[in-house]
Amino acid sequence: MHILFHASQEEIYGLWMIEELASHGYRLSPGTLYPMLHKMVEDGYLTVRSERDGRTTRKLYAATEKGRQGLALARERVRIFVREERDA
Repeated sequence: MHILFHASQEEIYGLWMIEELASHGYRLSPGTLYPMLHKMVEDGYLTVRSERDGRTTRKLYAATEKGRQGLALARERVRIFVREERDA
């Protein structure tokens, strides 16, 4: 959900996402994050493009329409869960 949120706002790249998640207390290694990003591309939630900067090539990920719809559905499910927890 966090990945889709940021990828729907602007293009993201792996190292930035690892640092962003770390700022929220999540510790993901590249060996965990990159397979997730690749799977999200394969499943149609993200697009990927390569950008070259000198000798470095960075892959930039952005949410697709399917990814934005998935994010909207996840947000709604979280709202329902929070409401149920609050009312319990």
